[in-house]
Amino acid sequence: MKFLGVLLLGMLLGALVYREFGERRAPALATGQECASACASAESSTSHDLSSSRPVSAAAAPPLDSESAAATAPIGDTTPVASQAAAVAPEQLLVPVEGKTANDLTDTFTDARSQGRSHDAIDIMARAGTPVLAVADGHVEKLFDSKLGGLTIYQFEPSGKFAYYYAHLQRYADGLAEKQAVRRGQVIGYVGSTGNASADAPHLHFAIFVLGPERRWWEGAAVNPYPVLKGK
Repeated sequence: MKFLGVLLLGMLLGALVYREFGERRAPALATGQECASACASAESSTSHDLSSSRPVSAAAAPPLDSESAAATAPIGDTTPVASQAAAVAPEQLLVPVEGKTANDLTDTFTDARSQGRSHDAIDIMARAGTPVLAVADGHVEKLFDSKLGGLTIYQFEPSGKFAYYYAHLQRYADGLAEKQAVRRGQVIGYVGSTGNASADAPHLHFAIFVLGPERRWWEGAAVNPYPVLKGK
C-alpha cells in the first residue's frame, strides 16, 4: 500500500508539472506556426509576375517560370522611377503595336493584380494577330513561354542597361531566335492572349526593366513605359 501511495503521489506531481510548463510553451508554439505561415505567404508574395514577369532566386539561376517567382522581387535599384524613365532612351521608343499611336495608350502601370501584385507594365489592346514591333534596336535575349505571360520576348538594348518585355504573344515572327539582332520597327511577334490573358481581350503586355550589372533577363527594376512611349 505504501508503494501504491508513492506511485499515485508521483503521478499527481507529474501531471501538475506538465500542465504548468505545457501551458507556458503553448503560446510559443503558436507563434512559431504563425511565423511559418507568414513566411510562406511572404515568399509567395515576392514572386515576380508580369511584371513582370520574372522570378528572382537566391542563387543566380534562371527561374522555371518567369512570372511565378516575375514576376519575384526586382533588383535593388534606388533610382527614382522618373529618373529611370528619362534615362530609358535618348529618343522616344516606338509604340510596339502596328497601327497604334501614343494617343491610343492607357497608363495601367500601377493597376492592381492578383495576390497583391502591381501591374508594372502597360497593356496595349489590339486585335489578335496584329504585328508586334521592336521598340528600338537591340537583340533578343530570351524567348520564354511562361504560365502567366504566355509567349514572351525579352529584348536587350545595345548598352545592356534596359530590357524590353513583350508578353501574351499569339506567336513569334518567323525565324525569330535568341541572340538575334533586331531593328526598331521590325516585326518580332503578333498580339495574342496566351498565358493568363483573356481570349476576349487580346493585347500586348509591354514592360521596361532597368537591368543590374549581371544583366539577367529575369531580373530588373520596372519603369513605367507610358511616359516613355508618350515622349514625356
